Amino acid sequence: MTRRRFQVTLVNPATGSTRQFTLALRTVGGMVVVLMSLPTLVGMGIAWKTWADVRALAAANLALQQENQSYREATKELTGQIAALQSAVSDLGGKASVEASLQAAMEKLPAIVKNRAMGGTTAATPGRSLTTAFTSPENTFSLLEELLKGLETQLRTVSTDLDRRNTLAAATPSIWPTRGWLSSTLGSRSDPLTGAPDYHPGLDISADRGDPVYATADGTVELASYSGDYGNLVVIHHRFGIETRYGHLSAFRASKGQTVKRGELIGLVGATGRATGPHLHYEVRVNGRVLNPLQFLTRAQRSE
Repeated sequence: MTRRRFQVTLVNPATGSTRQFTLALRTVGGMVVVLMSLPTLVGMGIAWKTWADVRALAAANLALQQENQSYREATKELTGQIAALQSAVSDLGGKASVEASLQAAMEKLPAIVKNRAMGGTTAATPGRSLTTAFTSPENTFSLLEELLKGLETQLRTVSTDLDRRNTLAAATPSIWPTRGWLSSTLGSRSDPLTGAPDYHPGLDISADRGDPVYATADGTVELASYSGDYGNLVVIHHRFGIETRYGHLSAFRASKGQTVKRGELIGLVGATGRATGPHLHYEVRVNGRVLNPLQFLTRAQRSE
């Protein structure tokens, strides 16, 4: 079968020369198809590039969303820490107030007692430099978190120190144990029964028989029984080696092992033991050493 062909003649207008080309029908058809398909192929290429760009933008947007979510979570955590610090500061404000007279009594305690009560270490402060703090959002959040955690540690340490100070304050004898008048002080004196030279290890507070006797600080009753020259005696341990004694009682209002608070009734004034009349014998001791109770009695006697 004879194939159909096309003859193409090209004429040069300037010279009048001609050139002839013979093309098969299949070749011409192919060329036509290519020319007709070219716009479609170009459009597909543009569409493919656009789709790729959209995917890249979507991925970038997702990354930004994840980063923003991370920052929001970090901000929420820091806000919680700030709230915790504010609460801690409020708590410390309430703990920090100690009555001036009680503070004065605490200052009279021996150094060994105060050192024992206030022992501890100071929290370290964050050591990171602020000059590198804001080079990026990540560094900013990291530094703020570090600083806030350091502040929390410091506040806990300060809170512990305040708790220790308040514990010492509660254990410091600071009020008069009964209402009355001072009839004998600590030190050398003449024995009231024999007139011989004598050493008196406490205070005698004359009062009416049956008048209330109060614990002068928080503590635990170690003894509530008859004890020789003391007569009916209550001994209270107040922690840190501090001890108070209340002698010549007519009756007990506390028992051994009982926990008592400052100002709590523990007995009644009497004249038991070696006594010439109704009065309270009152002592303060630290690690067995006798101290002058007058240096701690900075608060007025308790009113009934």
